[in-house]
Amino acid sequence: MRRLPVYILLDTSGSMRGEPIHSVNVGLQSMLSGLRQDPYALESVHLSIITFDIEAREYLPLTPLEQVQLAQVEVPSAGATFMGAALELLIERVDADVRKSTMDAKGDWRPLLFIMTDGSPSDMYAYQQAIPQVQQRNFASIVACAAGPKAKQEHLLQLTDRVVVLDSMDAASFASFFKWVSASVVAGSSSAGLTEDISLPPPPPEVQLVL
Repeated sequence: MRRLPVYILLDTSGSMRGEPIHSVNVGLQSMLSGLRQDPYALESVHLSIITFDIEAREYLPLTPLEQVQLAQVEVPSAGATFMGAALELLIERVDADVRKSTMDAKGDWRPLLFIMTDGSPSDMYAYQQAIPQVQQRNFASIVACAAGPKAKQEHLLQLTDRVVVLDSMDAASFASFFKWVSASVVAGSSSAGLTEDISLPPPPPEVQLVL
């Protein structure tokens, strides 16, 4: 069975403490339950989560959807936003995880990437160096979410032209975002066989697309 690898990069820097990270945890759980109700997603989706603050970590290695167990995502008391380090780790993981097609067998579908931050990269040089490498990894879609008033869209627009904005960082906004991520992944898993380009469903009113 060909897999659809889905990578989610989550900002866990100090400013996400309290309600924002609680809302993200709730949103992730609802996203999982949404995905598990879809037979296409259940067959093909493999999920990986990378968190980044003062360092980037693989919080969840690429795992089949039905086997995903999520502990609470924690936030350090303070900490920078090492988004460049997160992209570097992503590149490393994609190169190791994603199966390429060979003469004998089809590889995985082109992966999807969702990245969410409430700020801007603390390691700007590393971030900018990593962008062309991420773009060479042939993602079917890269969606970046700028959450809250301090998130800098212009840095995210260097990475992808699909940037969404959450004006507030309350539970309802995050819930809408993750619900939309789940709908996008479902669209990706059901269209994976038909087309290499994934058209995302329109975002909910709380999630504005930057055009």
